[in-house]
Amino acid sequence: MRTTPDNDAIAQIDRVDAAAPDEPRTRAPEDAAMERYAAGDDAAFEIVYDALADRLSAYLRRQVRDPHRRDDLLQETFLRMHRARGTFVMGAPVLPWAFAIARRLVVDQARRDRRSPQLVADIEPVLERPTRVGDRPEEVVEARESARRLAGALARLPDSQRIAFELLKQDGLALAEAATVLGTTVSAVKLRAHRAYEALRAALGRGFAGVRA
Repeated sequence: MRTTPDNDAIAQIDRVDAAAPDEPRTRAPEDAAMERYAAGDDAAFEIVYDALADRLSAYLRRQVRDPHRRDDLLQETFLRMHRARGTFVMGAPVLPWAFAIARRLVVDQARRDRRSPQLVADIEPVLERPTRVGDRPEEVVEARESARRLAGALARLPDSQRIAFELLKQDGLALAEAATVLGTTVSAVKLRAHRAYEALRAALGRGFAGVRA
């Protein structure tokens, strides 16, 4: 039987539930660069920016609809990092620290706007697989439709579950890193992500005929 985009999406969700990294990551070049930057080496900022900008931008795209506001929040994140660089803990990874700053800015912005951050499902479906060379037009259409439905299901989750799932699946953070960003425990992140996983699988089972787990 031909593999469908919906089957691809289920496989992605399965991998999140089964394989979220639990141990600390290997020390990254941007961690050492951040330490130099915190110590006053301004030239190290370029390494930090290049390593984090795309990942932070992808996170902000899922949380904020207005592209101009997203750009502002990205720049504000790095500005806050600059202002707080003297408080950076030497030996700590910079990635969860940067994500925590970005998340705080998103929350503050949402409070100012008196509305919750929303998933940009109509602009960038969060589980859409890349179009592959040789894909037939009908496969591309199916993939996009599948991604839209999955994004809608993800958007209906409680924020705590959705964000935990996104940090692990979309942003590639380890469990300990996601816990740092969310200000909670690894166990809590595991539980939230697992509940998101179960809810998404249930939504797929109801929404797509003939899809098997």
